[in-house]
Amino acid sequence: GIFKLLIIDSAISLFRVDFSGRGELADRQQKLAQYMARLQRLSEEFNVAVFITNQMTSDPGATMSFQADPKKPVGGNIMAHASTTRISLRKGRAETRIAKIYDSPDMPEAEAMFAITNGGVTDAKD
Repeated sequence: GIFKLLIIDSAISLFRVDFSGRGELADRQQKLAQYMARLQRLSEEFNVAVFITNQMTSDPGATMSFQADPKKPVGGNIMAHASTTRISLRKGRAETRIAKIYDSPDMPEAEAMFAITNGGVTDAKD
């Protein structure tokens, strides 16, 4: 096909609007799993890379376990299990951003720094 990349910005936001409250959590997760399975089939059938951004939320249980970053991805295990490689993006100093591979079947955990400038995405200045 002519397309090789499908980008979905904040896929979970569609489900957060339609399903609000804990009472609808099971239904939301089921629909999310179906959605992710369709994306996976689309990727395999048409040989298209699917890049999905996700939202993060505070994890109230994390403060009890003294985690360094008390945030977790919205969508829980459904999003995690449907993803081949997961990358966390965070702000560094000034204009620097940090991308961290933290779950990949064939890449070690690693970080890379970059900057977003008027000229586009560039290597971060030290």
